[in-house]
Amino acid sequence: MTATTEHEHADEYEHTVEGLGTVRVERVDPDRDAALIHGWVANERARFWGMRETTVEEVRDVYAHLDSLETHHGFLVRLDGEPVALFQTYEPEADRVSECYAVEPGDIGVHFLVAPSSTPRAGFTMGILEALTEFAMKDRKRAVAEPDAANEKAIALLVRAGFALGPEVVLPEVDLPEVHIPAKKARLAFLTR
Repeated sequence: MTATTEHEHADEYEHTVEGLGTVRVERVDPDRDAALIHGWVANERARFWGMRETTVEEVRDVYAHLDSLETHHGFLVRLDGEPVALFQTYEPEADRVSECYAVEPGDIGVHFLVAPSSTPRAGFTMGILEALTEFAMKDRKRAVAEPDAANEKAIALLVRAGFALGPEVVLPEVDLPEVHIPAKKARLAFLTR
């Protein structure tokens, strides 16, 4: 698949992927999107996202906290208007991953969750990921992903998308009043422009 058109605004981005449709990336609105996101992250297939036991209110609180940060951002991804994925970007030097690798200027961290679907489409996930890496790397040199080390599907997808695998690491626990994230064994993966 190849991109045919794209445009962006401050908190929005559109990228048309040939054979797939128009991918739109917009900031998560915690109040509007909490129930939708909760339905995705509470699903068994999203167990590696680490939010299966959360309530809708807790999801809203997590994304409200994320929205308050200048270094971390949550995005809702739509395909031809339909919500299909959750995407997060972050500044690695302001994240726990910075304790696990040498952050370089121009790095951006990424997290990606595809919504559950009852009608799989060939090339769907790769097309969405292609648009999201274009969005994340528009002014960056390298993207870093850190999926759970046991998430073989995510790791294989990143490799197919051109990411080079790095080492397995243990991301340290984050325990703040606003958020708690347990330690996690992860596999680093890098995409260099």
